[in-house]
Amino acid sequence: MSLLTPDIGLLFWMIVSFGIVFFVLAKWGFPVITRMVDERRDYITQSLAKADEATRTLDGIRQKCDDIMAETVKNQQSILKQATDEASRIVRKAQDDAAEEGKRKLEETLRLIDFQKQKAIGDLRAQVAQLSVDIAEKILRRELDTQPAHDKLITQLLDEVESDILKN
Repeated sequence: MSLLTPDIGLLFWMIVSFGIVFFVLAKWGFPVITRMVDERRDYITQSLAKADEATRTLDGIRQKCDDIMAETVKNQQSILKQATDEASRIVRKAQDDAAEEGKRKLEETLRLIDFQKQKAIGDLRAQVAQLSVDIAEKILRRELDTQPAHDKLITQLLDEVESDILKN
């Protein structure tokens, strides 16, 4: 017997032992191993499907976020435009109101000036009338015989009137 060539009996028992081990493995081992491999493959497939779904969801969320940001920027621009328009409108209204108020005050001041003018003219007329009456009364009180005496009296009375006016 040589070390490199097996004996027939040994070969027989090796085939029998291999058959028994193969039978045991085929009956109980391989189903467990194939089931575990199938479960692992299913788990990996499910994980990949969930990862794809998560990626799609994340892409959807990113798209929604971008849409919301774009709409927010649009709304912000709209609000800023409205605020600018409102501010311009308020400034215009304030300017118009100020101009109208100034015009009203000017008209009121002109009316007041006109009233004061009319009052001053009325007072002046009353004083002139009173002075005329006073002069006429003084002239009538005195009997004047001559024209030079009459002229002298009128000049004297006018000087008195002028001094009275200057005092007031």
